[in-house]
Order: sequence, then C-alpha cells, then structure tokens
Amino acid sequence: MPEKSRLDDATAYALFKQIEADPALSQRALSRSLGISLGKVNYCLKALAAKGWVKVRNFEKSRNKLGYAYILTPAGIEARARITARFLRRKMEEYERLKQEIEVLQRESGKLSPCTPAPGPGAE
Repeated sequence: MPEKSRLDDATAYALFKQIEADPALSQRALSRSLGISLGKVNYCLKALAAKGWVKVRNFEKSRNKLGYAYILTPAGIEARARITARFLRRKMEEYERLKQEIEVLQRESGKLSPCTPAPGPGAE
C-alpha cells in the first residue's frame, strides 16, 4: 500500500493529538507539524471522518476564506484511547528490543560504558 494511503496508528495518534491541541489547525499546518505530506494529511482526515471519529466544521477564518475545525466525536475519543494504548504497547516492545540490542552490543564491545570513548589510532 502506498505510504500516502495508510492510516497507521502512529499517524492517527499524532493527528488526534494535534486536533485536540488545536482543532482549527489547517491541513498545511498539520502537514508541517507532523512531517507528512499535505496529501497524506488530507487522506487521513477524510478516513477519520469516514469512520465517524472526527467531525469537520466550517468557520469563517477571514473575509475571503473558509477554515475548518476538526472535532473529535465521542467515538473518536474512544478510538484515540484504543490507538494510544496500542501505540504505547508497540513503543514499549520497541524499547525492550532496543534495550536488549544495546546490552548485546555492550557485551560485544568489551563492556565499554557509554561515556568511555573508544581508543583512537595510536593510543597505547
């Protein structure tokens, strides 16, 4: 599946977080703050709205332009809790794997402490 058309937990979590913090953020601002393309933000917001997790409201932003507010629905709040729990569980698993990998690397490197620089060339 192309990267643009995926609504993974990490993206959904980040969008939920941003929407809760500032429902009136533009898609362009969401794109910049999340580091994803504007097209992916648009796709993901539409997917969240299609699932009934986000409502999109128009409001007058200036004289000539309409802005949108993205509001979490009660179902969206429940989904955010589930996604947050899955996201946290996955990050904890990643943390445990990294911790084990670091321990192996430390054993392989002769148990150098992280603060001990490796001897440079010509060191005796």
